[in-house]
Amino acid sequence: MKIFGLIFLILMFFATTNAQWTKQMVDTKASFRGLSVVNEKIIWASGTGGTVIKTTDGGKIWSVIKVLDADKLDFRDIEAFDAETAYILSIGDGENSRIYKTIDGGKTWKLQFKNTNPKAFFDALAFWDKNNGMAMSDPVDGKYVLMQTTDGENWKEVGTDKMAFAKDGEAAFAASGTCLLTNGKNDIFLVSGGMDTRVFRSDNRGLTWFVSDTPITKGTAGSGIFSIAMFDAKRGVIVGGNYEKPNDITNNLAFTTDGGKTWTLSKGLNGYRSGVAYIDKKMIIAVGSSGSDLSNDSGKTWKNLDKENYNAVASKSKKAIWAVGANGLVSKFVLK
Repeated sequence: MKIFGLIFLILMFFATTNAQWTKQMVDTKASFRGLSVVNEKIIWASGTGGTVIKTTDGGKIWSVIKVLDADKLDFRDIEAFDAETAYILSIGDGENSRIYKTIDGGKTWKLQFKNTNPKAFFDALAFWDKNNGMAMSDPVDGKYVLMQTTDGENWKEVGTDKMAFAKDGEAAFAASGTCLLTNGKNDIFLVSGGMDTRVFRSDNRGLTWFVSDTPITKGTAGSGIFSIAMFDAKRGVIVGGNYEKPNDITNNLAFTTDGGKTWTLSKGLNGYRSGVAYIDKKMIIAVGSSGSDLSNDSGKTWKNLDKENYNAVASKSKKAIWAVGANGLVSKFVLK
């Protein structure tokens, strides 16, 4: 048994040492937080200054796109479905929170939604398929604001009478576009931070909601859950911490094995993390402003990869793992 254990450790060592981030040459200094990996070839990202970038050849050539009349907008989330179709969400008070859509690869963008509620501040959007999705705002008068599309064109507010009230000082973080997550055909998750760290979940596209407490750090405006990822209907992970203390490793990682009903605290991340993604059943990658970490054993142990300033990470397969960050940072994770 000791021999098998040694072999496993050796394989783990080579799996992590034969992996590295490769920075991309993209002609922009925008800060990116929105990231959508369609497949090995097609990757979109969005960020400050009304900027969207796209590659259709796996990163050899990047197109830098400026959305018309959006120079002052910060696109914190993007959901893409192919080389032509993508939605972007900008954050901010009042009318700065908007949703645009392109169906011609970013040549033109249609403004589909402009927030008219002066108290609302939208954080993220998520889709089940090309035409069915939801966007969310921080709480207004104690309730999260949810907008939904069922045709890929029109957005309407969803009733939240079946959703628990947000607690005082509880909100979501527009840090990586992953505080809102769809999963499977009907599930959707919303994670919170601030004065409380909870996971709101619905198994019927927002008609009814359940809420679960988590052990992630809380109690300040900069602390909480920043990202959620689900491997399947039962297994998932949340990461976060305190972005004001990027190297703090306290209570920044938790797992579920029952679809989000309960969350178990874990450890191993080397600081605050704003994004997390499953690569496969065993491999999980997490990123934040103080670097990135990789696990090869479903989160039991972690290896720190670097100290780069990342905001978001996404994966479609072992050959399609990407991260974005501040000052035009775009990187591909290469498993050799």
